[in-house]
Amino acid sequence: MLVDTHTHIYLDRFDEDREAMMQRAKDNGVEKFYLPNIDSESIDDMLRLEAEYPDSCIAMMGLHPCSVKPDNYKEELSIVKKWLEKRKFCAVGEIGIDLHWDTSTFEIQKEAFRTQINWAKELELPIVIHSRKSTKEVIDVLKEEKDDRLRGIFHCFGGTVEEAKAIIDLGFYLGIGGVLTFKKAGLDKTMEEVSLENVVLETDSPYLAPTPYRGKRNESGYVKLVAEKLATIKNISLEEVGRITSSNAYKIFEKSV
Repeated sequence: MLVDTHTHIYLDRFDEDREAMMQRAKDNGVEKFYLPNIDSESIDDMLRLEAEYPDSCIAMMGLHPCSVKPDNYKEELSIVKKWLEKRKFCAVGEIGIDLHWDTSTFEIQKEAFRTQINWAKELELPIVIHSRKSTKEVIDVLKEEKDDRLRGIFHCFGGTVEEAKAIIDLGFYLGIGGVLTFKKAGLDKTMEEVSLENVVLETDSPYLAPTPYRGKRNESGYVKLVAEKLATIKNISLEEVGRITSSNAYKIFEKSV
């Protein structure tokens, strides 16, 4: 069985075929779908999907760094805080720093990141990290905030062996998705040096579809293609990849399963 630890299947790109997409994922062995929040506009759709599939879809709560804007980020954070106080979530996420789209908001992204890290520690929840073009910056923040309550996943990891080791040393797991199947990404070489004990699987649907669907809409069932690629790299069975990575996912989200 497989677990998709990061999927936005509540977005409107799935409105026309969501039920069929969910069935395809289950046919491919996916038994759990962890839903990261984006901002206040995504909450209702995310929670609606969780309510529709209560045995398999599990929501997080957080403010995505790309939604950290000078004019309203404090209001957005207050909405996240109210939800975290209102009910149980499996994680605080997705949170972090994104220096791909807008570097001008770096300082307030860091502020929002730290704020949400501390909420997670207070609630003893894991965090799910977005770190596009910001791995070093995120690691620096985590080193400053590190204590025995800080844990989680570096979503969409695509870095070097050295970066992987730094992340693992901080007690975090690597979220591995479709990038692993891209020929020129080089992530396959990194993963040769990383133990599966430090890995979870994800899709980031509808984004970053694996080969042979690259450039098209991603969906949770495609996590099987990521697992198959890992099985080839590690020269083990698909079942073993599923067993280890799913066990890791449940360790992280233990309070939600």
